[in-house]
This record gives sequence, structure tokens and C-alpha cells, in this order.
Amino acid sequence: MSATTEGTGRAVPAADHALRILELMAQQAGPVTAHAVATSLSLPRSSVYHLLGTLARRGFVVHLPDEHRWGLGIGAFELAGGFARQQPLARLGRPLVASLVDRIGESAHLAVMSGRDVVYIVEERAPHRPTLVTDVGVRLPSHLTATGRAMLAGLPKEQVRALYPDASAFADRTGRGPRTPGELRELLRQARLDGLAVEEGEVTLGFRSIAACVTDHTGWPAAAIAVTWDEDRPPARDDVADLIRRTAAELSRRIGG
Repeated sequence: MSATTEGTGRAVPAADHALRILELMAQQAGPVTAHAVATSLSLPRSSVYHLLGTLARRGFVVHLPDEHRWGLGIGAFELAGGFARQQPLARLGRPLVASLVDRIGESAHLAVMSGRDVVYIVEERAPHRPTLVTDVGVRLPSHLTATGRAMLAGLPKEQVRALYPDASAFADRTGRGPRTPGELRELLRQARLDGLAVEEGEVTLGFRSIAACVTDHTGWPAAAIAVTWDEDRPPARDDVADLIRRTAAELSRRIGG
């Protein structure tokens, strides 16, 4: 992300640096020091302090003097809330996901890609079903999730290689899932053949998910819709896969795909 002057495409350094700081802080597990920000972004420490001070006055970051650290402020939270309220994909997808849940009787969600992660933007929980980790805003490694695999399968192979160049790129949650680029390629090959991606206990042991990709007008994987259920209690319907495909296709149509 970078800020540009209107109509010129030239970056505005101060705005660009401020946005980079917010992006970096959003990726951390907790507050960070100004020194860490300056080092990570290769910025002068004096500039970082100046920018953090400006962001703090606007409420986007807060200073924790006892810890000598900086964290995201209420302004950043309000931006995230505004995005959640206004995000067209979520607004268009939510009723379709809710309808899917009603028809199948299992929980479902809608996710988008962000780097090597998926971010959940809609979650609809079926009545009397277990709590899942796929709350709105949660990030999970895309190679471990059905939604992520559905979208990765739609990306150019060169981009997948750039995201997963070697074994160090593969996070683990339950001891299951691909650990090498070759293993991931095989999973994505199967997903392309089936038009669906499957995940079995790789996010949470004991749960299974199936997902289909949502594409935009260029055929690009814009999102994915998945249904998750307890492995010991499969859905009563035997047309789950078809319903997921049809729901994803309908959302693709609604966004112009």
C-alpha cells in the first residue's frame, strides 16, 4: 500500500511512511518499540517518532510509556469497523452464506486472500454447532485452509511459487497439511480438477471444510466460500459440494464475475 498524489501516481513520502507503519503494527502480536519500527522499515528513528506522534494525535496509535512501546489506537479500530460495514464483497456475500447455512445446517464463511493468509470477512454459524476459529477478522495460513486452497488454485503458478518458495513458508497448526511446495502443488492440482478444495483437521483437529472459489470479471480469485463441520457428524445432505459451488458461482455473478 502506498499513498500517491492525485492523478500523478507519485508517492507522498510522509503519507506512505505513515501507512507502512500502520501496516507493520497491524501485523504484530502486540505493541512494538519505535526502534523496531525504524529498523523493520529502514526509516530514520527521528522520522518514525515524528510520524508516531502525528498518528497518536489522530488516534491511530497509542503510546505506552511504561513499556516504551506503541500500539494501534481506536482510530485504527474504527477504520476496520468501517471497512467491515462497507466492504461490498461482505455485503453481497453475507446473505448467500446465510442461505447456504440454512440449507446445509452447518457453519459457513467467506474469506479473502492477504499475502500468504486468508482473512475471514463473513461467518455464519449454524445453530447448535461448535464454535470455530473463523470469526470475522481472523487470519489463518492459506495453505492450511479450504478457502485458501480454493483461491491459491486459481492463481498463476508463478505467483504460488513466489508465495511458497520453500519449506520455510509453510506454517503448521495441527501437524497436518502440506510442508513443501511440491505437496502444495499436488493439493492445488486436485482442487482445480474438482472445482473444490478440501481441508481435514489441518486448521482444527476433528473438523473438515470444503470450499469453492469466487472469481471476479477477470477470472481472478476474489474470495472463497467454505462450509465446516465435525468429522464425526457429517452433513445430512449429500449435495453439499454442489451447493457450495453454486453459492460461489452466484457470488461471482453478483460481483461481475
